Amino acid sequence: MKLTRSSGDSIKITVLLLSLLSLFFISFMVGRYPIAPNMVLEILTAKVMHVAPYWPTNIEIIMFKIRLPRIISAILVGAALSTAGAAYQGMFKNPMVSPSILGVTAGASFGAALAILLAWSTLGIQFSAYAFGLLAVMLTYGIATWVGKRGDAVLMMILAGIIIGTLFSSFVSLTKFVADPENTLPAITYWLLGSLASTNADAVYFAAIPIIGGIVVLTLLRWNLNVISFGDEEARALGVNTIKLRFLVILSATLITSAAVSISGIIGMVGLVVPHLSRMLIGPNYKVLLPVSTIMGAVFLLLVDDFARILFSVEVPLGILTSLIGAPFFIYLLYKTRKGWA
Repeated sequence: MKLTRSSGDSIKITVLLLSLLSLFFISFMVGRYPIAPNMVLEILTAKVMHVAPYWPTNIEIIMFKIRLPRIISAILVGAALSTAGAAYQGMFKNPMVSPSILGVTAGASFGAALAILLAWSTLGIQFSAYAFGLLAVMLTYGIATWVGKRGDAVLMMILAGIIIGTLFSSFVSLTKFVADPENTLPAITYWLLGSLASTNADAVYFAAIPIIGGIVVLTLLRWNLNVISFGDEEARALGVNTIKLRFLVILSATLITSAAVSISGIIGMVGLVVPHLSRMLIGPNYKVLLPVSTIMGAVFLLLVDDFARILFSVEVPLGILTSLIGAPFFIYLLYKTRKGWA
């Protein structure tokens, strides 16, 4: 495994950042109400240069009240899921690991379904999803710590995550079973499909702090992820506290995943496919792999969200699109990397 940084890495990261900036600008233009590029540029410039507005007020409302929160949410959610996926894949030394491996997605789904069943507000639904996502991973970690004393701690954690995920998935099914089929059940089903259609500024504020904080912590730990990817014994020999490191990685990845799911619903494949794409582009060195995964995840989900708004007359849920795009592409990745991973 080569961990040296090539001279082209900086160029690749720069291209990704420019792509994200370009998509950020383009995303203001697309939607049910198209806005001309020059109009978008002038309105954005006016916020900095204090130019007197001559455009209709409704255009500015669409840009800053509707599309801007959605754009930022897509960037945050994509970055969160891909960063968490990359961190988990390195920590568990398994390329098939995704952010849902420890039950956070199932827990957040139950929290949201329960809140919808109880007719809570949008913010209440987000908080419930966030809290139950954290609870699910706490249960997973607690069970794995207790049982893992007699076996492989990593294996026990994955098995405990499967059990807890199945348990909370059953709770979701039970919630859907008792929900009103006319109003509540469709709302629960639509939330579970994943979408950013109802995102607002409050949702962005709610998710931004844990997502940004968790990504910062994981970025600071990326050198240790290089070490632990060789195995626990090698990491301990190099002075790394594997128990503390694993706890910090799980906590940070859970925080950002739970916050992302709370505002977007279930969006699959991002945390599984994007880290592989990043690894193909930049290599296995977490010093650059983790930041690249963060940027590429933001680019990927923002691009998919733009397509979701314009492909059909009715907006397609993001979870459907990411699965349709990610599943065949992941099969291709498996074929290309069948000789080994890393």
